[in-house]
Amino acid sequence: MEALDKKELMNRLFDMYHALLTEKQVLYFELYYKEDYSLQEIAELYQLTRNAVFDHLKKVEEHLMDYEAKLGLWKHREKRLQLIDEIIKTNHLELLETLRKLDE
Repeated sequence: MEALDKKELMNRLFDMYHALLTEKQVLYFELYYKEDYSLQEIAELYQLTRNAVFDHLKKVEEHLMDYEAKLGLWKHREKRLQLIDEIIKTNHLELLETLRKLDE
């Protein structure tokens, strides 16, 4: 996975699942992924080693991927958006029933 693709995916998953993370996980994630701090800058800011910050962020990434694997909120959201676009484009109201069934 390219770095940009990974960053985009992590940000999307974070937006969906950040409430399930600890305050420290949210803080490190936001500094690294949203504020574009380097691992070294975060380490210096919180008096940690660069490796400790890396390990912490790796754990956050694993949690986010695990949450999506188990809950599938992002996958379902994408499917709903696809169906809505198709309904709008084709004016097929029977697709609304398919959309409604996604959350059952």
